[in-house]
Amino acid sequence: MTWEPVIGLEIHVQLKTRTKMFCRCAAGFGAGENTQTCPVCLGFPGALPVANRTAVEWTIRLGLALGCEIAERAVFSRKNYFYPDLPKGYQISQYDLPSCIDGKMILPTSEGDRVIGIVRAHLEEDAAKTVHVGGRTGRIGGADYSLVDYNRGGTPLVEIVTAPDVRSAEEAKRFLQLLRQTIVELGISDAEMEKGTLRVDANVSVRPQSSDELRTRTELKNMNSFNFVARGIEAEVERQVAVWESGGEVKQETFDFDAATGALTPRRAKEEADDYRYFPEPDLVPVEPPAELVERLRTELPELPAARIRRIERKLDLERATVLVTGGLDALWEQTVAVGAERVAAANVIANNVVGAGVAPAAVPARELARLVEARERLPRAAFDEAIAKLADPGFSADPYLAQEAVSDTDELEPIVARVLEANPGHVEAYRGGKEGLLGFFVGQVMKETQGKANARVVSELVRAKLSA
Repeated sequence: MTWEPVIGLEIHVQLKTRTKMFCRCAAGFGAGENTQTCPVCLGFPGALPVANRTAVEWTIRLGLALGCEIAERAVFSRKNYFYPDLPKGYQISQYDLPSCIDGKMILPTSEGDRVIGIVRAHLEEDAAKTVHVGGRTGRIGGADYSLVDYNRGGTPLVEIVTAPDVRSAEEAKRFLQLLRQTIVELGISDAEMEKGTLRVDANVSVRPQSSDELRTRTELKNMNSFNFVARGIEAEVERQVAVWESGGEVKQETFDFDAATGALTPRRAKEEADDYRYFPEPDLVPVEPPAELVERLRTELPELPAARIRRIERKLDLERATVLVTGGLDALWEQTVAVGAERVAAANVIANNVVGAGVAPAAVPARELARLVEARERLPRAAFDEAIAKLADPGFSADPYLAQEAVSDTDELEPIVARVLEANPGHVEAYRGGKEGLLGFFVGQVMKETQGKANARVVSELVRAKLSA
């Protein structure tokens, strides 16, 4: 039997407002433990919350970008549960009346646009951060003890819930990359998984191919990169298929995915809404955004990443367009092409060399980059790499690097190629025996002999010709 994954995603986005959701404590990453707290976010008796206006507006902005209907009336509720990272014994969230509902996100693919439904995007406060000390993984399993840092508690958090429309681990990864770029471009969050400002849980089930049933799902948590999310989904899909095919039943539960070992560790049975005993927050009024505010935010939306991928695809191809847009590189690419760089070459240099050198795209002078792209095959590799690494330096000019033309004179290079081949008879024999991947070895040896000053393309042609003679 062929099985089909059915995947829904829950994405938590920490908003980068100056202050927390319901108090005036500073919100941010990196402060000393428990230094950004007050009676409100610590849940002291009698402390009253006041909603952060900016967080409300940013949630609406995100909802509009996701094609959501913006609720005329949204209500905050208390989500009751007990855990050390929740000092009040409840979390203020939105339950049955969220701010944003019934949206969709377009995911460009080679088979056409995939539509991923957005069930809701609701605003809430984040829990504090529990730090597990000791043990091998830094997780609760095997830890010696746990500490709680309440700085994060009360930070504005938007939870985005997709419909179960995702059909593979790779599709989940691509969707998350596109969603992250959308969030970053809206200016509402840095959305960095390593800092915890973007967190992803995956709800996974499987069903027979072409079936429309929804079988029991499980939840995957604690995955801190898009690659780990994909790997976790793949592991859980494989596990569930094995359970069903052995005649068993998948139980509804929550798993941690350990990226180092690939292991799935069950943690607890997954709660249902009734377990949280939701009821309206009595200390907060409903959120009723004026229609003119919603329309103003709608008109301020930029061209969204999915639309740019399709536009740039017409000039390149889907894969390169996706890499440029989801990496925040397309603006630099368009500027570089506009001043004369060849499209594909510019895309390759930006996505590989500029990113590899850790250069901020926004700081790169497009005209100087275009000159380097045009001359890349004539420059010594060392000079080209150095120029790319210094692109963001104030007042950067490509002139001193363009003056270092690579050696392309075959009369000068042929004796060096001959010496390299003569010094490596075993590799020559292996190449002629079919191991053509050794071409790179010979080219590398010639480049070493010339201290990186030879034209690699010319060297490659000479080596290939000598070995074929």
